[in-house]
Amino acid sequence: MKPIHIGESVALGIEVKLPKTTLLVITTDKGYIMCGALDVGLLNERLGDRQIVAARAVGVKTLDELLSAPLESVTHTAEDFGIIAGMVGEEALIRMM
Repeated sequence: MKPIHIGESVALGIEVKLPKTTLLVITTDKGYIMCGALDVGLLNERLGDRQIVAARAVGVKTLDELLSAPLESVTHTAEDFGIIAGMVGEEALIRMM
């Protein structure tokens, strides 16, 4: 875990080394972005009532890559925050602050 400075705010970066993969998450008080392990469809369809603000980037291997990668998919609630697919991770986190 490490602090991720975004403007004047700080998010929390979490990197979990697993066998043959690494789980990457950067979280704020309102939501999070994550590597390709995130199942946005599940969050939208099965857990939609929770109104989770989350987005996913694929093909990233580090927290820095997660910040700069375009988002592949976002939850419906993230869209309510102005977060859209194609936006880079850092811009989404700014909207989650």
